Amino acid sequence: RSVYDDQPNAHQRFMEKLDACIRNHDREIEKMCNFHHQGFVDAITELLKVRADAEKLKVQVTDTNRRLQDAGKEVIAQTEEIIRCRVQQRNITTVVEKLQLCLPVLEMYSKLKEQMNVKRYYSALKTMEQLENLYLPRVSQYRFCQIMIENLPKLREEIKEISMSDLKDFLESIRKHSDRIGETAMKQVSRPKRMTSVLLSAENSNVNYGRNMHLVRSRILESKNEITLKRTLEEDDEHEEEVLTAQDLVDFSPVYRCLHIYSVLGDGEVFENYYRKQRRKQARLVLQPQSSMHETVEGYRRYFSQIVGFFVVEDHILHVTQGLVTRTYTDELWNMALSKIIAVLRTHSSYCSDPDLVLELKNLIVVFADTLQGYGFPVNRLFDLLFEIRDQYNETLLKKWSGLFRDIFEADNYSPIPVANEEEYKIVISKFPFQDPELDKQSFPKKLPMSQSVPQIYIQVKEFIYASLKFSESLHRSSTEIDDMLRKSTNLLLTRTLSSCLQNLIKKPHIGLTELVQIIINTTHLEQACKYLEDFISNITNISQVTVHTARLYGLSTFKDARHAAEGEIYTKLNQKIDEFIQIADYDWTMSESDGRASGYLMDLINFLRSTFQVFTHLPGKVAQTACMSACQHLSTSLMQMLLDSELKQISMGAIQQFNLDVIQCELFASSEPVPGFQGDTLQLAFIDLRQLLDLFMVWDWSTYLADYGQATSKYLRVNPSTALTLLEKMRDSSKKNNIFAQFRKNDRDKQKLIETVVKQLRSLVNGMSQHT
Repeated sequence: RSVYDDQPNAHQRFMEKLDACIRNHDREIEKMCNFHHQGFVDAITELLKVRADAEKLKVQVTDTNRRLQDAGKEVIAQTEEIIRCRVQQRNITTVVEKLQLCLPVLEMYSKLKEQMNVKRYYSALKTMEQLENLYLPRVSQYRFCQIMIENLPKLREEIKEISMSDLKDFLESIRKHSDRIGETAMKQVSRPKRMTSVLLSAENSNVNYGRNMHLVRSRILESKNEITLKRTLEEDDEHEEEVLTAQDLVDFSPVYRCLHIYSVLGDGEVFENYYRKQRRKQARLVLQPQSSMHETVEGYRRYFSQIVGFFVVEDHILHVTQGLVTRTYTDELWNMALSKIIAVLRTHSSYCSDPDLVLELKNLIVVFADTLQGYGFPVNRLFDLLFEIRDQYNETLLKKWSGLFRDIFEADNYSPIPVANEEEYKIVISKFPFQDPELDKQSFPKKLPMSQSVPQIYIQVKEFIYASLKFSESLHRSSTEIDDMLRKSTNLLLTRTLSSCLQNLIKKPHIGLTELVQIIINTTHLEQACKYLEDFISNITNISQVTVHTARLYGLSTFKDARHAAEGEIYTKLNQKIDEFIQIADYDWTMSESDGRASGYLMDLINFLRSTFQVFTHLPGKVAQTACMSACQHLSTSLMQMLLDSELKQISMGAIQQFNLDVIQCELFASSEPVPGFQGDTLQLAFIDLRQLLDLFMVWDWSTYLADYGQATSKYLRVNPSTALTLLEKMRDSSKKNNIFAQFRKNDRDKQKLIETVVKQLRSLVNGMSQHT
């Protein structure tokens, strides 16, 4: 910068100095070269000498190299082979090491696939767990390992789906096999009950009822029960080896397997909820009965078998699994089912009208309850239901026996039972407890006082007691309670069914007086047999009649009521027959003179009454007397009503005389004592009103009647003024009509005046009576 920035010509001076410096350096270089030139020449000379040797050496080296290369080619080839082999060896060693890591993984995965193929899903899950936790982490860098890792969740889901499918198949299987399971369980419970029932029947059949009349029946029942017991034992021995359990009928492994699988997968709660939900649905289906279940016992048996099978399976699951089913769950399910079962049975049993079907239903309910009680389920409500069904059973029995009683009454001829010899007599008394020392003294042939319906009714009452007893078996009740139930049901039979049948029988139009008399006799003997029925019940139940709480049979009141109804019907039919005769009466109320003899209809009526009262000889004296008195009173009243009939306007004295002849015949009939036992003229008093009235008109003793009226000693005390007035007015009208010219004859004119006077006085008496009342 100073060269260019200083005074002018500074650059030129600088260049001059630089040239001078360069010349100095050149001279130094030349000196140096001159110093080393000889050495350089010597070196070049030496180099030239060496070049020839170098060429020679080069040729030698080239030749040596060629020979060496030729010799080393084989070594190089072997060396390369060695290198390649060592690389392969190293690779093989690496592969072996890696395979030793992978082979267990592959073996486990192959094992997993095999387990899946043979459906060992629980073991497969354990294998998966080992793969994930132990084997796969060692070889996680390999792609096949990643594929395995990705497949494992899919396999788990596949296992879950397969196990769930197996569970569904299991649920479907137990739904189909529930009735078989339940049937097997109920058979195991019912077998000892059948044995007990047969033995009890055999014992009951051998009870001595205290009367030889039961010996024939007892022997027959004893032989029948021996055969039944033997047959029952043989059948049970045949089927004893065939007793199966729930495990024999259903493979429970799917539910165990599914439970373990879901537990391993951590979804145990999901599985439990699903299982319980599905079983609740099945429970509702099982508890839903068929609409026609009440028609046959098989319908009830199938219904009970399905329910028992359902809860047997649940009980089995409860005891062989941990937590899948709990006691709380089964109790809750049972309580729900029990309410539904009771409602169903209460509804369907109400449709049953066959007592045999109701009895079969009761036996099924008992076996059903005992079976489930054996599995720990409370069944008290079922036994309470049986008491409701027992009442219904009694109702069906009462309906059935009502038909039996009606058939017996329809088939009866209502005549005493004829017995031709001792054998026939023993047959009758073997059926009915009859004792009559007087009849025993008579020789054969003879007649028993009752008709055929009496021993048949007695036998049917005992059969009813047997039928009622059948329902009481296996109800876990004491003998006292059974005795009380038998007596109450028998009382219902007597007081309601038999009483109703008797009442209806008595009211039937075709039952005549003869039949009614026989019915009264029959009820008397049935009433006397009631004490034997009480003994019969006591012997069956082994409960003494002197026990404080023992109920009594109301047969006495039943048969008394029936007898009273029959007696009333006798009175009614007698009166109706009298009315029929009265209706055919044909009086000529305007006749001037009587025929001189009683009317034909009245004589027919009296003959009918005589023959009728002869039939009453077997009736209790009071009944016959009452019937006779009632008939005479009704006849008297009917005759009086005939005289006072408002349709009858005129009566002549001749008609009065004819009527008097008929009343005389009635009085003669009453005095002839058609029924023994009347004191004095008691029966004739039935016609006293007619007699005094007719005497008053026949004698025309009005002055005495009017003078003594109201006095206790009056000759015409039973003649009512209004009655006398009515009849007198009819006679007055008749006199006026038949005696147009009576006013021209003094006697007739005086008689008319007397009639008018009497009429006025009678009217005053009648008016006085009405004002007094």
